[in-house]
Amino acid sequence: MLYQEFARIGKSISSPKRLEILDLLSQSPKSVEGLAKNTGMTVANVSQHLQTLHHARLVNYKKQGNFVIYELADSAVSDFMGNLHRLSEKQLVQVKHIKKEFINNHFEMEGLSLPELKKRMENGEVLLLDVRPKEEYEEAHIPGAVSIPIEELKEKLASLPSNCDVVAYCGGPYCLMSVEAVELLKTKGIHAFRLEKSVQDWKEFVNQEN
Repeated sequence: MLYQEFARIGKSISSPKRLEILDLLSQSPKSVEGLAKNTGMTVANVSQHLQTLHHARLVNYKKQGNFVIYELADSAVSDFMGNLHRLSEKQLVQVKHIKKEFINNHFEMEGLSLPELKKRMENGEVLLLDVRPKEEYEEAHIPGAVSIPIEELKEKLASLPSNCDVVAYCGGPYCLMSVEAVELLKTKGIHAFRLEKSVQDWKEFVNQEN
């Protein structure tokens, strides 16, 4: 009986699209319409996936005017997703290969670790850019980061300081907004790095230090 209950969680995340939805909600609460836009699914399909996740008690929802806003039911869900990513990278060769081929090798860009980022920010050597949507930045962000959503970056390049390097981050290693940002920055002659870690990774790093 106990394992049957555990299996409810397993069944609810057996869909790649539901895993994608959980990843998106780990950044910030979102409307059904917003999730449909982010995932490329119809509103009807997103609603069905959300119902499955809600039945498994992984997400909650509330109404705001004409919109239904979904969020993770508990911070433990975000922790679980982080552990799932790490386990998959460790155990599945395909995950390692995809990450290396399409995120690291293909874009050939320099990365920065969290300890390096912290040290360079303390020394005033880098500008940290959060290129996620505004609502995700407002929900949570790395302290000291400046919010410039990726769709606004091109028109705001002139406002960036020229006397320091730029580090761009978004939703973690599988989010490509930071990749796009670094490519754009480099075409303008700006020395830019990609931080593949997320806000949640930063929180864990700081907690370990303390």
